[in-house]
Amino acid sequence: MKWTWVLVAVLLSFGGQSLAKESLDYPEYDGKDRVHNLNAKNYKSVMRKYDVMVVYYHDHPGSSRVAQKQFEAEELALERAAQVLDEFEDEDIGVGLIDAKLDKVVAKKLGLEESDSIFIFTDDEVVEYDGELEAHTLVEFIYDVLEDPVEIIDNSRELKGFESIEEDIKLVGYFKSHKSEHFEAFADAAEEFHPHIKFFATFNPKVAKALELKLNEVDFYESFIENPVVIPGKPYSEKELVKFIENNDRPTLRKLKPSNVYEIWDDDVGGEHIVAFAEEADIDGFEFLHKLKQVAEDNTDNPNLSILWIDPDDFPLLLPHWEKTFGIDLSHPQIGVIEADDADSVWMDIDNGEDLPSVDELEDWLEDVLSGDIDPEEDDDDDDDDDDDDDDDDDDDDDDDDDDDDDDDDDDDDDDDDDDDDDDDDDDDDDDDDDDDDDDDDDDDDDDDDNDDDDDDDDDDDDDDDDDDDDDDDDDDDDDDDDDDDDDDDDDD
Repeated sequence: MKWTWVLVAVLLSFGGQSLAKESLDYPEYDGKDRVHNLNAKNYKSVMRKYDVMVVYYHDHPGSSRVAQKQFEAEELALERAAQVLDEFEDEDIGVGLIDAKLDKVVAKKLGLEESDSIFIFTDDEVVEYDGELEAHTLVEFIYDVLEDPVEIIDNSRELKGFESIEEDIKLVGYFKSHKSEHFEAFADAAEEFHPHIKFFATFNPKVAKALELKLNEVDFYESFIENPVVIPGKPYSEKELVKFIENNDRPTLRKLKPSNVYEIWDDDVGGEHIVAFAEEADIDGFEFLHKLKQVAEDNTDNPNLSILWIDPDDFPLLLPHWEKTFGIDLSHPQIGVIEADDADSVWMDIDNGEDLPSVDELEDWLEDVLSGDIDPEEDDDDDDDDDDDDDDDDDDDDDDDDDDDDDDDDDDDDDDDDDDDDDDDDDDDDDDDDDDDDDDDDDDDDDDDDNDDDDDDDDDDDDDDDDDDDDDDDDDDDDDDDDDDDDDDDDDD
């Protein structure tokens, strides 16, 4: 009986593990079509059915097999996202497609201008998504859009959560209450940047004291910078807050994420990006990132310096492409400057992560980049010059080879002429011998046999002599050829 209960317990444990595993699995696509093809006839009725509408304004795939396959993959990602969003209880969320070629009229009426973009329509705003078209990344971004633009900090636990955020720009203000006109201006400004920039507020005097905030004051935190900047001129209007944020929305150190990859890459500085690869979960990567944060702290007032940090763990599918394109090894930290349009790049010499550069060395290298002493365009020009030099060397080698071939051909022609002359001499000698033989036959028929034997002996001797002469001539010619070839080789050397 005891073993029966043991067996039941084991079976139940397996069942529990199976249920736990299923609960952690990504949902599989169930095959149901949820994505709408929006056109002039149906777009109004479809969009009225939902509280939030996600619209992918895509280029027409055309007849290209590659483009069609790519579009099918994108459509499947949207179907998976729609399946997850269909289970969201707080809002009814729909997903639709608009073809840039077939449905231009619809796009124009909705105010869509940039194709290959995703737009999220809510009651009072339209938010553009500039990240990867992956189901989980898109769904996460949509959840952020659905949150309130301003998050309230009311206790010490929530304060710790606020302080732990370092990868994003954030603002926090202290106001009397929700009904304060100054809070309303703050909330209106938050809607302009939601969800890309995080806004926090408190009405609690203790929390305000911990943050060293005065009433109606707002602090601006740059990403990865511990100490905030107090926005001057309180109390603020919405316009004043928006203007200050727009003038300071490019941090000294910022992180590239799957949800903002295209937005960040489009925001280059003078056509270039200073890019640092560092894996935060790796010891060397963590140390390198810590040094980058120190560099950012020291240079936060420099408007021309903006370092883009990429954690390779966030983009596993892009690692081989980046390593091939930039010619670097991403198994250890790297920092370089990249041309935004053509991906020409120059990278700091880091010795396989064994001896990471110091903060001072990083700042010296960055100064050279900002001053133009390190420039991907100049490095690319140097590479082109090297290629031209290599081409010239190849042309010279080809010319030398052609000269050698011409000399060899001339020598061969000389050899052929000599051989022809020798053959003519041999033929003349044979004719003379034949004439002598005929004369001897007429004079003395009785001695024919003897004379024939003598003539044959003479002929053999003459032939041997001629063959010896030929061999000597050929040897001389071969010697001449060898001498000529040696001379040519000397010239080549």
